[in-house]
Amino acid sequence: MKSIGLLAAASVFAAGFAASASANPMVGGEPMYQQKNIVENAMNSKDHTTLVAAVKAGGLVDTLESAGPFTVFAPTNEAFAALPAGTVDTLLKPENKATLDKILTYHVVPGRLDSAVLDDEIASGGGKATLKTVEGETLWVSGSGNALTVTDAKGDTAQVTIPNVYQSNGVIMVVDKVLMPN
Repeated sequence: MKSIGLLAAASVFAAGFAASASANPMVGGEPMYQQKNIVENAMNSKDHTTLVAAVKAGGLVDTLESAGPFTVFAPTNEAFAALPAGTVDTLLKPENKATLDKILTYHVVPGRLDSAVLDDEIASGGGKATLKTVEGETLWVSGSGNALTVTDAKGDTAQVTIPNVYQSNGVIMVVDKVLMPN
């Protein structure tokens, strides 16, 4: 009897720990808080300093702090570093703001699309969810649950490495590649 009681207590503790961990998942070594907006949380992530710099350079801070809701496929610093040498520095120049904005808004989809919503859309889409981005072009998502793949307009793919990072104005899906529009 005692071992069953301990097992039940351990299960309750583990469930409570998992619920609290998923409520404030760690991204870039920092907890992400649901009551903060997309920009506030991204600014705290050590893995998203390049994305934050790009959002600031693109003048998109106000948009991503607004009510939304938005789903942001958020590339990590490593994803930006994998671009050809000099690409990020070139994009951050004021004269390239239009190109930078096109790339950044291609990572944003209207609505709060967590993995459960995407799973439903993938099922109803015959294995692929088709998402229209704020930029106007399409992203495709396949897979299920925590194993989602995002395909961009060029046919390149990114893996969702941290799904369902809930924000006050949407959800972040951390991705391992920069997605590119046509």
